[in-house]
Amino acid sequence: MNILEAILNAQGGAAAREAGRSVGLSQEQTSAALSAIVPALASGLHRNATQQGGLDALLGALSGGDHARYIDQPSMLGAQETLSDGNGILGHILGSKDASRALATQAAAQTGIGADVLKQLLPIAATMVMGSLAKQYSAPSATPGRPAATSTAAGGDIFGMLTPLLDANRDGKIVDDVLKNVGKIFGGR
Repeated sequence: MNILEAILNAQGGAAAREAGRSVGLSQEQTSAALSAIVPALASGLHRNATQQGGLDALLGALSGGDHARYIDQPSMLGAQETLSDGNGILGHILGSKDASRALATQAAAQTGIGADVLKQLLPIAATMVMGSLAKQYSAPSATPGRPAATSTAAGGDIFGMLTPLLDANRDGKIVDDVLKNVGKIFGGR
């Protein structure tokens, strides 16, 4: 299951419904918004994780950040603590508020949902991404005593959750799609 599917299906869809409700979106709008936002967040996470020391930093955040609570307890998604944590996550994933604004603008063009609403949803979506990855990371693995995410090289199942979203044209290569997404975020192309 890729990370978008994991988020949309978490707690029988309750997490996505609560995320949308907290910013005034219908279930259909929430699904469209998350479908526009999550691939860009996955791209940023993948980019960061493949840089020197990035995977270790991601795995450290997943093991120590208690992010799974955002998926396990959807009622937390509208809390101020969640928004603060989500904004911190966005800073790590995207690097700047300008990149977050650009992502909201791009998602607004794709979905027809106002960019201001999507800006409110971004930190919530970021916590949901980290929550889904944290749940995958802590899931039982094939190797006793090792988290599922490290059961294979270079992040194993975590990259498995991110990759389907990153290979948008299904050509088996993610570099072209990641560069296209990064170009859209930072260059407005």
